[in-house]
Amino acid sequence: MSFVRQRTGRVLLSAALLAMAAPALAQDRNLTIGIGGSPTSLDPHFYNASPNISLTMHLFDRLTEQDAQARIQPALAESWRAVSATVWEFKLRPGVKWHDGRDFTADDVAFTIGRAPNVPNSPGGFGGFVRAITRVEVVDPLTIRFHTAAAHPLLPTELASIQIISRHVGEGAATEDYNAGRAAIGTGPYRLVSYRPGDRTEFARNDAYWKGAEPWSRVSYRFVANDAARTAGILAGDLDVIDQVPSTDIARLRRDNRLSIAEIQGLRLIYLMTDFSRTDTAPVLVSDNEGRPLARNPMLDSRVRRALSIAIDREALADRIMEGTAKPTGQWLPPGSFSYNPAVQTPRHDPEGARRLLAEAGFPQGFRLTLTTPNDRYPNDARTAQAVAQMWSRVGVRTAVDALPWTSYAARNSRQEFNARLAGWGSVTGEASYMLVNIFGTYNRERRTGASNNSRYSNAELDALTARAAGTLDDAEREKLLQEAVAMVDRETAMIPLFQLVNFWATRRGITYEPRMDERTVAMGARPAN
Repeated sequence: MSFVRQRTGRVLLSAALLAMAAPALAQDRNLTIGIGGSPTSLDPHFYNASPNISLTMHLFDRLTEQDAQARIQPALAESWRAVSATVWEFKLRPGVKWHDGRDFTADDVAFTIGRAPNVPNSPGGFGGFVRAITRVEVVDPLTIRFHTAAAHPLLPTELASIQIISRHVGEGAATEDYNAGRAAIGTGPYRLVSYRPGDRTEFARNDAYWKGAEPWSRVSYRFVANDAARTAGILAGDLDVIDQVPSTDIARLRRDNRLSIAEIQGLRLIYLMTDFSRTDTAPVLVSDNEGRPLARNPMLDSRVRRALSIAIDREALADRIMEGTAKPTGQWLPPGSFSYNPAVQTPRHDPEGARRLLAEAGFPQGFRLTLTTPNDRYPNDARTAQAVAQMWSRVGVRTAVDALPWTSYAARNSRQEFNARLAGWGSVTGEASYMLVNIFGTYNRERRTGASNNSRYSNAELDALTARAAGTLDDAEREKLLQEAVAMVDRETAMIPLFQLVNFWATRRGITYEPRMDERTVAMGARPAN
């Protein structure tokens, strides 16, 4: 397979021309957005979670970026090419300025690649995106090369998830400096005005933005956890755009001529994962039917995990809990995606089969379990967990639900304080390796795998297969290897997939929103309709 030379970006106005044009383009339009997921930091490398990324995308750019359909586009890099099997060269966009007026250069990119995987106390970092890079070479201020140990065709795609920060502000800066605003200086379309964790972030337009000034002079980006409150806010005109439109309200909002609904099949899987971290110690949040501790974690037995999986009626979850806004699945990508495996089917609801598997595993009478879930992160997350708990209880696994705010859930999850838990993962690269590396890859800080593997699942055979796929240049062969890995995860029941979300946004009349497969809610996707 020959190396693929990526297209160059469209010609843009220079920064000087943009600055001259800004007064003509700028209008005093404000935008208020209500989001359902809670961002936890302004540090763009602190937590690989969609609410955090959506928030910081207003401030920081990337070398490459993904459009609404998850296709790679030029951004801070105008073009890129593989100059050899193990060297990628990126040509950077000239004339880009940081919010403080300093020039953006290749040295900032080199600094970013060094920092991104090494942020202290990160509950789920970005090391997986730069794991292949062994050396960064600054050729000149607008040319940078990434050296890899082996061929790595996915690097331009993976770098679309790394937001670029400056060396002159970022050197020595901690996450607290970003949250305080001192280091929150990017090249992005908006500048930071204020950040109030758990409440709202205020942005002001960057009139000198290299793409051209955005239509909104001010953006108020608000966290509104309660579904009913988001709906009430847009109906009252207090909010202009909301995401995670409650499934119970979609039909009603569609009938309201003051509003519009935008939707797209998403890349987000909602799934269940169990604890693999305790192999020689007593498990947490599981006991026998009398409440006595178990000597060994039953979740380490694949028969128990498979029993829990087939005890779930996914069609009922999609129809009754999600009300048609989700599609049952047995894997983490929607049909038609690169590396989707058509041989991996949605597990059939089989309560009797679940009881047999539990008996085979030594639990004919079942056991007690706590299922932990966020209650303000994903659409109907706590309701879904409650429904799953009822289904598990019917086959003998008496399940209680512990529903937590996302900020608490995320911190405790990173410390392996849960056993069974409900989670979500959006495969923003549009192919299987993103989840294979970050969720199923063996946790290893040095190799930068398993950055979000909070359950500590480990399978050396799967790791090797993932690595082979990552280094395979031929697309067809790489897809076969990834499909094999998808099948292996299914055979092991390494996770319990539930459904894939359809993403919904509601906008006030006079505003359009371009729906994104990666579910990110950004002011850059909203436009005045007139």
